[in-house]
Amino acid sequence: MAAERDLHEMIVETNRDVKWICRTLERMEARDAEMETRLRAVETWQSEKIGEERRERRAAAWAGGVVGGIVAVVVRVMGRG
Repeated sequence: MAAERDLHEMIVETNRDVKWICRTLERMEARDAEMETRLRAVETWQSEKIGEERRERRAAAWAGGVVGGIVAVVVRVMGRG
């Protein structure tokens, strides 16, 4: 009888432990999913930021080329005059 009671208590305790482990794993998975979402948002923001910086550099280079061309024309015209 005592052995049966010990076995029953062990089964009940194991069942409780399994349920606790399952709940803990579910919480961990939910946190992982949330962290994954946050990470994707940061990666998206970072790639957008890099894209903006590249566009700004291209625009600055283009503007510098245009201004340089205009200066060259003005210098040439003034040099002739």
